[in-house]
Amino acid sequence: MKNDAVSGAEAVPCYSNIRIEDDGPISWIVLARPEKANALSNELLDEFSAALEWLRANGGKIIALRGDGRGFSAGYDLKQVAAPTAPDPMADQARLQRNIDRYLAMWNHPKPVIAAIHGYCIAGATQLATLADITIVTEDARIGEVTVPVGAGYVAPVWSTLVGPKRAKELAFVPGNSIDGRTAVEWGWANHAVPAPELLDRVRSLAERIAMIPADLLAIKKLSINRAMEAMGARSALAAVADADALAHQTPDVLGLRERIGREGLKAVIEAYRVEATMNLSCR
Repeated sequence: MKNDAVSGAEAVPCYSNIRIEDDGPISWIVLARPEKANALSNELLDEFSAALEWLRANGGKIIALRGDGRGFSAGYDLKQVAAPTAPDPMADQARLQRNIDRYLAMWNHPKPVIAAIHGYCIAGATQLATLADITIVTEDARIGEVTVPVGAGYVAPVWSTLVGPKRAKELAFVPGNSIDGRTAVEWGWANHAVPAPELLDRVRSLAERIAMIPADLLAIKKLSINRAMEAMGARSALAAVADADALAHQTPDVLGLRERIGREGLKAVIEAYRVEATMNLSCR
């Protein structure tokens, strides 16, 4: 579709794990690893960062994110981040901080960023969506934590800026805990929950209305709201999450769990930790 908003002269880049699609005032960044549940591999994240940078001077007035296939993203690629490796806390901290910086690039971006969530949005994918400017979810979406407890202090603190400490703790303290799209709106994590078939149309409709504002004014509006949030500590809340998770990765329990994954396989360990979400509060 022809882009009727801001357009640069450069050709749209081609990537292996994502793609950029112009759709009226929107430039979509599409997570395109559906055979891997759009898991956030290092390669995908590198491409995501490159696409955000390219879209500063190119593409539509609004950026939107979505996932190919049955869901938005299953989170970080556990085959990369949970596999047994030689301990290297400094390299681990640098990798974790780099991920946070990737998502803060959306916060710092001059264009509004809308996350469109369907199916599932798990663990690291929720970090990405949390730092988008607006999030629209399907009513039946499943949004939550990774099932295997291989980290700590990395995902839920990002949530706490939106949902508060008690709900962030409820999310984090149970393996694989999750909420549906309607609950995500009730908690303040998302703006709207819509029927699944209407998701993309609702995002386009919102983007068309946002695009009525001149680009420079949109950038100023976004910056002024972000500064208000930063004055309340939103950015400082993210400052220590990489340190906490890198520390957690060196605990004997997590090192033992990584070895167990190597022995038994990731799927078997996931099944061992699979429990009911706390939003289903029936007694056992």
